[in-house]
Order: sequence, then C-alpha cells, then structure tokens
Amino acid sequence: QVQLVESGGGSVQAGGSLKLSCAASGDRSSMLCMGWFRQVVGKEREGVATFDSDGETTYSDSVKGRFTISKDNAKNILYLEMNNLKPEDTATYYCAAGTLCYSDSDFDMTTTEFRGQFESWGQGIPVTVSS
Repeated sequence: QVQLVESGGGSVQAGGSLKLSCAASGDRSSMLCMGWFRQVVGKEREGVATFDSDGETTYSDSVKGRFTISKDNAKNILYLEMNNLKPEDTATYYCAAGTLCYSDSDFDMTTTEFRGQFESWGQGIPVTVSS
C-alpha cells in the first residue's frame, strides 16, 4: 500500500512560480513510477509530468519548458517545479504512483490507458493562476 500526500499548492499570478511536493510512504515496489496529473472540473484527469519505470521523464506538450519533475529518492519525495504559470494551468494537481509504467512521446498522457498505469493517488491539491 502506498500513501501520497501533496503540498505546495496555492494561488499565484500569471508568470509566477510554484513548487509542488509529494511525500510518499509505503511499499517501494509500488512506487517504481511516479508522476503528476491535473484535473479541471468537468474534464478528464490528464498527465502533466511523469517518471516511468525506467526513470525516463515525459511531459505534456502544454507544460514542456515550463515545468520540471524531480525526485529525492532518499527522502521519497516527488517534486513538480512550475514556472511561467498560465491561467490555463489552474487545476487540482494529483501525485500518483505505480508499479510498471511506460511512457514515450507517442503515448497520449490524456488517455485512460496512460492514467490507468498509476495505482495509487494523493488527495489532490489546488493550484490557481490568475491573469
């Protein structure tokens, strides 16, 4: 069993920055891949940035060059540094973990198939970007 707790969300003006953290605990074999997703009310949850089981990173096109995913393996913390935030980044952000995950540039991060690779989810944290 895996527990994921997000922190660091909040409100910021467009162009600003935020850094999300996700403290992970539990079965390490169930955290071989980790990532960040986001969801807006009325829309599907979509992948933002992930580490797959081989440690490779993947970013959605909408955040490439602005967001950076990283992790501290010793502390079991996953981060998402978000720069040059835009109003369209407003969403609830979720930390997720899985056992076996695959990703590449052709794997659509908005799909149920992609999302279904992640078995454990945090409670979500809101991020609001005002114009």
